Amino acid sequence: MLRNDVPASLVVFLVAVPLSLGIAVASGAPIAAGLVAAVIGGVVAGAMGGSVVQVSGPAAGLALVVAELVHKFGWRVTCMITLLAGLLQLLLGLARVARAALGVSPAVVHGMLAGVGIVIALSQVHIVLGGKPQSSAVDNVLALPAQIVNHHGHAVLIGLLTVGVLLVWRRLPKVRVVPAPLAALLIAAVPAALLGCLTKVDLSGGFSSLQHPLLPQGEWFAVVSAVLLVALLAGVESLLTCVASDRMHSGPRANLDRELTAQGVANVISGACGGLPVAGVVVRTTTNVRAGARSRWSTVLHGVWILVFVTAFGWLIGLIPMEALAALLMFIGVQMVNLGHARNLRNHREMPIYFVTMAGVVVIGLAEGVAIGLGLAAMFALLRLTRVSVRARAADDGRWRIAVDGSLTFLAVPRLTKALAAVPSGAAVDLDLNIDFMDNAAFEALQAWRLEHERGGGTVDVDEVHSEWYVNAVSGTRTSQGKTHMRHDQWWLPWAHRRGSLDAASPSGAWQEPAHTDHADVSDRSDVPVGADARTAALGVAPVAGDAQADDDPALPGLMEGTREFQRRTAPLMRPLLHGMARRQAPTHLFIACADSRVVPNLITSSGPGDLFTTRNIGNLVPHATSAPPDESVTAAIEYAVGVLEVRTITVCGHSGCGAMAALLGTTPDLPGLRGWLRHGRPSLDRFRSFEESEGPLPDGGRLDLLCRINVMQQLDNLRTHPLVDDRVRSGRLELTGLYFDIGTARVHVLDEDGFVPVLERTATG
Repeated sequence: MLRNDVPASLVVFLVAVPLSLGIAVASGAPIAAGLVAAVIGGVVAGAMGGSVVQVSGPAAGLALVVAELVHKFGWRVTCMITLLAGLLQLLLGLARVARAALGVSPAVVHGMLAGVGIVIALSQVHIVLGGKPQSSAVDNVLALPAQIVNHHGHAVLIGLLTVGVLLVWRRLPKVRVVPAPLAALLIAAVPAALLGCLTKVDLSGGFSSLQHPLLPQGEWFAVVSAVLLVALLAGVESLLTCVASDRMHSGPRANLDRELTAQGVANVISGACGGLPVAGVVVRTTTNVRAGARSRWSTVLHGVWILVFVTAFGWLIGLIPMEALAALLMFIGVQMVNLGHARNLRNHREMPIYFVTMAGVVVIGLAEGVAIGLGLAAMFALLRLTRVSVRARAADDGRWRIAVDGSLTFLAVPRLTKALAAVPSGAAVDLDLNIDFMDNAAFEALQAWRLEHERGGGTVDVDEVHSEWYVNAVSGTRTSQGKTHMRHDQWWLPWAHRRGSLDAASPSGAWQEPAHTDHADVSDRSDVPVGADARTAALGVAPVAGDAQADDDPALPGLMEGTREFQRRTAPLMRPLLHGMARRQAPTHLFIACADSRVVPNLITSSGPGDLFTTRNIGNLVPHATSAPPDESVTAAIEYAVGVLEVRTITVCGHSGCGAMAALLGTTPDLPGLRGWLRHGRPSLDRFRSFEESEGPLPDGGRLDLLCRINVMQQLDNLRTHPLVDDRVRSGRLELTGLYFDIGTARVHVLDEDGFVPVLERTATG
């Protein structure tokens, strides 16, 4: 295991040193304080922590609050605040409340980090320009025009050189084994030494120059508030990073309570030794995983390397110009404004929380901005609880259907009773509840109406699939069970028939019927049996719902029950639609997917009958047109889809953890047919090996997923070897697309010129 951890620890060490120096400068702390926090975060938090790959140390997200504390209390009192915050984290970890921190809205956390990044960037740009930062972000903005006019040329040269190296370094494959921050500082040190007129980093005395904590004199309320702020911010950032680290590797899952306890111990020691607050850091953790770390030894060793370096070669740090360090901090600050997070939050309608928190941190202050963000997040959550949809309509047979979606609270009672009042006395009613919560007021109103309606001669049929909440409430057990949106959302409808479906409400609140103008209603035809599939009835085959023999078949209980469920519930709704397309199909897409049972094409594309012409095989492979012996099954599907059905798009969809790709990387099972089929995947394997030769080996967990993605690219190339496909693509009548489905996160990625990107991000930017 050390064979992987030692090289990874060296990579993290090279990243951690310049970042620790920069964060110390941004915090207004002694330079050595950042290195002390890095050593303790690596050795103590790494050895005791709940995650085997998380790397802790000084965090840029805490730089702003530490700078405010240093300005207000001085450095030695700030060290005591760090120590006390560590004690509080230790107690919280022992009390096993770590998961409570995950209840903080990610929009607030990302907004806070973005705000801190803006503040850091605005302050450090003044140093890059040869001046001094102002006391607040607003003042820095106001003073920036004058600073630009009166900038110092040498300082700007060093700053621009540093930023330029940071931007282009990762695009240079042969040298990027050296981390970009370290390379930028080393390169900037050369002209700084030649110019000889720039400010250098002062690390005289090394660790021996550190000051120890001091108890504050008075202002205990402010000190207690600071302790709470540091403990909570550092704890939340560490735990969120810990959760994120679990998604990066395939090793043991993190223990959050243990991680919080370890962070507390590390902060107690760091504060006692005169170091910065310690927290889990995303950049170093990601670097650690990508470098191939397998255990906590990588994290521990990186702290040891920092200690050895500062003790033996600390004089080298004195060669780094402050302007280069400021440029590095400015670059880090800009990167903390992650627009990818903002785009993801947009899909959950939480972008206002993100931007309000960010603006609050920049304009008012860190604590105030976070408090405003938390308040806004709580208000949004309360507003969501009031959202409910109550829809009622009368069917052609005289039955009424009432559907309620959302959270049914006392606030929805007026809307609910208004819809119920529209139901005539004595009518038969289908009550369809698709709710995640029902309070007592709503339950009493609904139950009272039901009893009154039944006394008047009507009937109320509560759907047992969608309304376990109500059924259990009637029996006295109010627990929210699993539910399905099948009847409301009609997920099985084709794309072309979504508009005007039953779940679209008219201004009056009545449902709109789907516009099946070209589909005859088979319920009105005497030649088509109701309740049975027309084709099976014509062949004299009994419908599945009445197949008594299937009930006794122990081999397929789930399949038969699912088929009966389809026949009872979904078939009556789909029958008019399917009858209209019974004689002809007209799909627009050929979808080539893996046979893996976890990949459901209609589910991940939200498509219905008639949308996709689908072919599936082991590994979603498209054999080369000239392969010998040829494979005619996939070729036949391609030719029929393109030549007869005239589809406009062919999509190849791969997925994470593909067994076929795993077999290519390892040992193919001793199955002759499978071994012969996987020969079509060898070009993907060759392409993958070429990538590893040029870019370097990947961790085992990342090799398989990379091969799965490369395989999609290769199959798209294989499609172009088929003349019919190539001709259509060249003429613009056919488009080829690649998808990658990450099963663990349920995220679909689409292939574009930059590689695979999440569909939502591509949609937002495209």
